[in-house]
Amino acid sequence: MSSTGQKATDTTRQETGTEGELPPRERLVRAASRLFYYEGVRAIGVERLIAEAGVTKATFYRHFASKDDLVVAYLLTKDAYYKEVAEPLAAAHPPAEAIDLIFEAIAEHARERGFRGSPFLNAAAEYPDATHPVRGLVTCHRDWIRALFQDLLTRLGHADPESAAGALLMLYDGAMAAGYLDDSTAAHKTLLNAVRLIRSGG
Repeated sequence: MSSTGQKATDTTRQETGTEGELPPRERLVRAASRLFYYEGVRAIGVERLIAEAGVTKATFYRHFASKDDLVVAYLLTKDAYYKEVAEPLAAAHPPAEAIDLIFEAIAEHARERGFRGSPFLNAAAEYPDATHPVRGLVTCHRDWIRALFQDLLTRLGHADPESAAGALLMLYDGAMAAGYLDDSTAAHKTLLNAVRLIRSGG
């Protein structure tokens, strides 16, 4: 979440250059991550994924029973990425500072070149059935965020950590949308002011 746009672009170029050396499943997941995020899940068919990953149709179905299974794998990589950023911040800093740093990371993430909002909310919008495995994974990711904030607020001594965690989760979702749709500098200032108001019980 905290990489700069240029760093993200350079990393993408380096990864693209070495993807041919990766196992087929990893190539499929990386191709899906690019295509699903930038173009949408429903817009991308299996044939396009196969071509982008440089694998055969038999190889695709050896690793994934359906495109939906690949969508789940894609979102699992995103889930792991956000956890790798947020959980060390929560563990290494006092709770108030950790909350601020997590949202700072979100704000920085939103400034990255090619940012298109939350991959989880984007995917949820394409899967209206709440019982679908993709929606289940989206729910699990948001439950993790809520629990992380509630734990930090409890450690902070907040009077109502459960409600405040729900408010921070809504702010997290909104920050992802605003980072894509609004001016990132203005959204950054508004975001951090709102975070401090909520965590302070104001």
